[in-house]
Amino acid sequence: QVQLVESGGGLVQAGGSLRLSCAASGRTFSYYAMGWFRQIPGKEREFVAASSRAGSSPHYADAVLGRFTMTRDNGKNMVYLQMNSLKAEDTAVYYCVVGPRNYDGTQTVAYDSWGQGTQVTVSS
Repeated sequence: QVQLVESGGGLVQAGGSLRLSCAASGRTFSYYAMGWFRQIPGKEREFVAASSRAGSSPHYADAVLGRFTMTRDNGKNMVYLQMNSLKAEDTAVYYCVVGPRNYDGTQTVAYDSWGQGTQVTVSS
């Protein structure tokens, strides 16, 4: 059974940075999609970034391109999201996800394992 545990969220001022971490267990993840979504209360979950397999370049949402960087450490079963130049509109609960092999798309339903989420709040 796949388990995902996020950490690293918190409160930061606009323009600041945060690094989210996700510890994954229950499977060998090298050939599976891994990524991040976020959700603002009252809105649907929104794609942030994903990579289709270990070593592949991540795909980013336009809203975070150039500011966020996703990395995978497959030896440690860890996924990271470095978030720079944060804006108030980045405030959300951020979820680590695992999806199908060789997939880096934006469809929420394609990702079948989700963490519990970590809150990121950016003050303006």
